[in-house]
Formats: sequence, structure tokens, C-alpha cells
Amino acid sequence: MRQDIEPRLLRAFAAVADELHFTRAAARLYVAQQALSRDVRRLEREVGAELFVRTTRQVVLTAEGERLLPYARRVLEAQDELLAAAAAGHARPLLVDLNSPGLACGRVLDRARELAPECELMARYESGLTWAAGEIVAGRLDASFGRYAGLEPSLRDRLDHRPVRYEPMAVVLPEDHRLAGHARVPLAELAGETVYAGAGNPRTLEWTDLAHRLFDGRGIEVAEPAPLAVGADEFRRIMAKTRTPVLAVVDFPAMPGTVLRPLVEPIPLSPVSLVWRRGHQHPGIDALRLATRQLAQEERWLEAPVGSWIPAMDGRIMMCQE
Repeated sequence: MRQDIEPRLLRAFAAVADELHFTRAAARLYVAQQALSRDVRRLEREVGAELFVRTTRQVVLTAEGERLLPYARRVLEAQDELLAAAAAGHARPLLVDLNSPGLACGRVLDRARELAPECELMARYESGLTWAAGEIVAGRLDASFGRYAGLEPSLRDRLDHRPVRYEPMAVVLPEDHRLAGHARVPLAELAGETVYAGAGNPRTLEWTDLAHRLFDGRGIEVAEPAPLAVGADEFRRIMAKTRTPVLAVVDFPAMPGTVLRPLVEPIPLSPVSLVWRRGHQHPGIDALRLATRQLAQEERWLEAPVGSWIPAMDGRIMMCQE
């Protein structure tokens, strides 16, 4: 047996042991299935034992795999702790994705900068928690905001979150739209409309899923995919060309030629959480968590208004405070 087994091989082994499915394990690690299979076979050669019994129907740990799994987990936990300690010791800049300018998460970042002026908290505006969560797990991003319940369970297992706000939802309408004159738009008035909610954008799957849940049974259609627009200017340009109503939140930045109208009857809520990698220790993360707690209390962001709507799954997850 080799004396210097690579942690990557142990991580592949642990992921397959958790999922008992190579395709799901590969998706969890953001690697190709063929690469994952090669890593597992290589580990089996290095330890001199078969770790899984593979058939066309199932994957099962062998007795030797069962014996080695707790040792592998301890090695991976120690590696994660070492990386976290090194990151905290260097106090490197923290990369925080805010999705779009002007939203509540920007206020959280501002407060965190006040709480930890010695930390460099760098804002990014990439859009979409689905994309950001993968970057966080891969270590290319440190924190983001969005609908945590909309992520795949295997991804949530590697992340932590703190609820920030139940953000009231709204619709962006062309200024000459039949509903533009309303101060608030009842959801029933959108029946027969087609509304853009990021369909086709792989970065915002959690938002499109929320739209489908909201529109289901109300006669509202989700618009077909539009060209992927990264950045506020490109998004505004595409929406101006399509003239499609856009599902948004009440703090959504203004777009020329449009009006923003809150949705009511019921008031749909977008559940927003601060999300970071599980086990990540950094003074900037601590400042973001404290800023989230303070602002949520001061602004009553986590008090759902009477007559509001939120998916039951989201409600349960948002109630799980730290």
C-alpha cells in the first residue's frame, strides 16, 4: 500500500459511499463520471482492495470499503480544517456574490464591512445561487445569497446558510402594459400572461423553480429561454427587445421603459439566505453572519406578512436558524 494517498481519491471514495451512485457522486463533486470512476479504481489499486461491488442496478460498499470509510472521512475533515485555518490565518480577501446591485444582500455586505474593517470583502455580481453554490464548493467564491432550498440536497450538504429575508416579489412590466397603471398587481391579473423567470439560465435554476411553484394552477406561463445575459446592462437590453414581463423582487433595480409593481393576493415571498461553504472559517464570514442577524432583526426581514405565500419546503428550511 502506498503511504501518500491523495485526498482527491479519498474524496471521490467518500462521495460514492454517500450516494451509492457514480453519476450523483460525480455531480456532487463537479467532475466527469469517467474521472470519478478512474479515481476510485486508482484508490482501490493503492489500498489493494475492492471498495465497491458494482452492478448495472446498484453500487454497494464491500466489507473493506465499510472498514476504510471512517478513516477516509477523518482525513478529509482534517484537510478541510487545515485549509480553513490557512485561509483564516492569511485573512485573504473574501469574494461575495450579490447577484444584482441594489438588493438587500448589498446592505448585508455594507454592514459586514463596518463590523470587520480589517477584512477585505470583495463584491461580485454574477447572478444566480445555483451557479454561485458550485463556485463556493469549488473554493472559487466564498459566499452568496439566494434561495437555499432550491439547491440540490447533495449540494446543500456541503454548505451552510443563515436566513436573511423573506423578500416580497414583484413584476417588471413594459410601461405601456395593460397592468402598468396598477399600484399593485394581484396574481390573478397575470392569468394568461407569459412571464420571464430565468428559464434556460443554468445559473438561476432555483429562481425558475420558485416561479413554476408560484405560477402553478394560476394560468401564468413561464417564458421560453432568452439569450443568457450576464450583467445588469445586458439583461436590460435583452428584456427591452423581448418586452416580456419579468418576475422580480421589490428592490429590483429600475429598467428604462418599465415599471416595477409588487405582487399581491397572495404576497409571494422569495426566501433569501446567506450561503457559504460548510466549515469555512474566516473573520469575513463571521462578519457577514453577524450583519445578517442584525439587519434581519432591525428590519424585521424574517417576519412574513399576513396573506403571504412561500413553498412549504422553503418555509421549513428558513425556520432552521443557526
